[in-house]
Amino acid sequence: METKEYITIDFFCRQHGIEVSVINTLHEYGLIEVMLMEEKEYLPLSELAETEKLIRLYGELAVNPEGIDVIIHLLKRIKSMQLQIQLLENRIRLYEENT
Repeated sequence: METKEYITIDFFCRQHGIEVSVINTLHEYGLIEVMLMEEKEYLPLSELAETEKLIRLYGELAVNPEGIDVIIHLLKRIKSMQLQIQLLENRIRLYEENT
């Protein structure tokens, strides 16, 4: 694995002004992925935006990890339902055009 695809947790925490324990807590609850390479912990760059959203919920809004898990689950369900609604609207539009 190339380290170019990852950012060290220490650097991420310094840039965001948070303690490493915040990242560890989110990782323990399975909310973020942490990679261990060469005795250092890294965050995947592909999940950086999601991690930043989670630390805002945790730090700025004081949402506990269990609450964050619920929020993430509900957001995923909303997104799924929005996709279903879009598909159904497209089907309805198709039937209306054929009648």
